[in-house]
Amino acid sequence: MTGPTSGTRPDEIRRHNRTALLRRLHVDGPSTRASLAAELGLNRSTIKALVDGLAEAGVVAERVPAQRSGAGRPSLLVLPQPHAAVVIAIDVRVEQVAMGFVGLGGEILGRDSWNLHHRTRDPGEVITHIVESARLMADDLDVTAVGVGVSVPGVVRRSDGQVHEAPNLHWSGVALGKRLEAVLKLPVQVGNDAELGALAEHVRGAAQSSSDMVYISADVGVGGGVILSGQPLRGAGGYVGELGHMVVRPGGRRCYCGCEGCWETEVGEPALCRALGLPDDAPRGAVVAALRALDDPSVLSEFADWLALGLANIVNVLGPELVVLGDLYTALPASLVDSVGTVVQQRSLVSRAVGGTQIVTSPLGRDAKLIGAAELAFEPVLDAL
Repeated sequence: MTGPTSGTRPDEIRRHNRTALLRRLHVDGPSTRASLAAELGLNRSTIKALVDGLAEAGVVAERVPAQRSGAGRPSLLVLPQPHAAVVIAIDVRVEQVAMGFVGLGGEILGRDSWNLHHRTRDPGEVITHIVESARLMADDLDVTAVGVGVSVPGVVRRSDGQVHEAPNLHWSGVALGKRLEAVLKLPVQVGNDAELGALAEHVRGAAQSSSDMVYISADVGVGGGVILSGQPLRGAGGYVGELGHMVVRPGGRRCYCGCEGCWETEVGEPALCRALGLPDDAPRGAVVAALRALDDPSVLSEFADWLALGLANIVNVLGPELVVLGDLYTALPASLVDSVGTVVQQRSLVSRAVGGTQIVTSPLGRDAKLIGAAELAFEPVLDAL
């Protein structure tokens, strides 16, 4: 029930109800007025007034459903209009940048991507390319963006988008949020990539029905995002989720962060390359192809042991009902993922207590962090529409 507390001003109540309605349509898609009233705990006259106002503003439209059932006048579907609010989603990776213009309702209206090399990985070069690409895409799509969300593989201060450190990018102290705001002239939200992957899975992926989940992704490094009681766990200053840098093998391989034996040195992309007999710097496509062509998953047994060890620690500490493996991990053999889940249940007291923490691969694949960046950008936009 979304009803506001007593003593709230009428205009605040209307704003609250309008935002709740927009969020419902943005996340879950078209619905009838009757269903919206039932789901939001509002009476039909309130829903009618809200929908009429949004329709007049061009934010939603009503259509006769393609499939009708029963006699009489059909219930009209309320649909969010993608071009009514468009945000720019940016996913900065170690070797590539992906960008999308995303409309209300989550539709990706257009996208672009480009590879990063040693020279083009410089923050100034990345920002310049983002700005140029954004302007070209806006012209091609004939849209005006209202906000920007950025995913970065590093430690990010959420209040202003300061990238404290992104070891695999060799970034330190980069005022990414402020610099992008200055040139794009738009509000910019910046988040850790794995945190935004978790947000995407919770809103549009495998964790839509889970209020406690952990998202683990592997690119060059390994990161984690956490949803607890339906809300992102962000920690002091927004610095949270560096699960790849928990030390699991003291005296082990040197990590980009400066420590030795971090979990990502055993389960990151270079570790997968070693297990598959590929060079540490093999192209991503070659790694994915080798994983999908794998006849004998036992060659990854040591990798699987390290993956299960880290996941068991994470489950014991955070107690999620679901762990979603994203990015490169989505190409792992299903039998390996199942065996890792069995080992985690055997090793984790918490997993056994909850009847077995479910471990699955992401249905969103490589788009998860881009989708998460869009959802981050939409958070303030839905309040303002």
